[in-house]
Amino acid sequence: MRLYAISDLHLASDASFERLAALPDHPEDWLILAGDIAETADTLGRAFAMLSAKFARLIWVPGNHELWTRARNPAAPRGVERYQSLVALARQHGVVTPEDPYPVWTGPGGEHVIAPLFLLYDYSFRPADLPVEEVVAWAAEESAVCADELLLYPDPYPTRQEWCRARVEDTARRLAALPAGLPTILVNHYPLRRDLVRIPRIPRFSPWCGTVLTEDWHRRFRAAVAVSGHLHVRHTDWRDATRFEEVSLGYPYQWEQAYGVGAYLREILPGPPEPAPSVRASGQRAGPR
Repeated sequence: MRLYAISDLHLASDASFERLAALPDHPEDWLILAGDIAETADTLGRAFAMLSAKFARLIWVPGNHELWTRARNPAAPRGVERYQSLVALARQHGVVTPEDPYPVWTGPGGEHVIAPLFLLYDYSFRPADLPVEEVVAWAAEESAVCADELLLYPDPYPTRQEWCRARVEDTARRLAALPAGLPTILVNHYPLRRDLVRIPRIPRFSPWCGTVLTEDWHRRFRAAVAVSGHLHVRHTDWRDATRFEEVSLGYPYQWEQAYGVGAYLREILPGPPEPAPSVRASGQRAGPR
């Protein structure tokens, strides 16, 4: 019995589902889906159906792509309504969402509360002297653009920042109410810390990658592991004895398809032993395993 994680499958074509179908069955294992599994509800539902037949339990958090509302369908749900519709879809397939009771893992590695989070971002991963109103133009100077500006609506909140703040406040209250003796597995599409955002090809994309409001959550909420995606840069890092796992698969050109999707499942529990301090400080790039 193992707990695995993966994100950013970006399923769209029949070929992408054929690759997913080749994933071996894991009848005793749990799988965390850390966002950006698909862009449309139909495709996401198809992924849930396929993966729920392969794993004992699925835990899902939304990524930004899943929250997009395309202009070609103006009647489609937007913002909070869009998110709630995806939660309902996940529940139809027995998938745990950020709106459900947090499951407790009792397998190898000991008891852990698995907390799927939906927190968004607030542009605070930007230079301290840069006004938030100038973030989009500043990023565009170095060819960093984010389709969220056109497709991810915050309705009924006035801005994505305010939606983010509300999610952070509500989630923090919920995490604070957990039993003090249990370690947690925090799962969020976006990295919880700014120093984990290493995207050298598009460094000015960082404002769309999280919020400084969660900088200390791994300590505050006793995280043994923090799981994220979004960056498409697989990495294992350690901060304050917490293991941070970026578990993106990415677009087809970003991974070796000959290995198969299964090679990119990241084992969260029981997981590897804590490395030496020198390794913890430097971090490790994660490939197929």
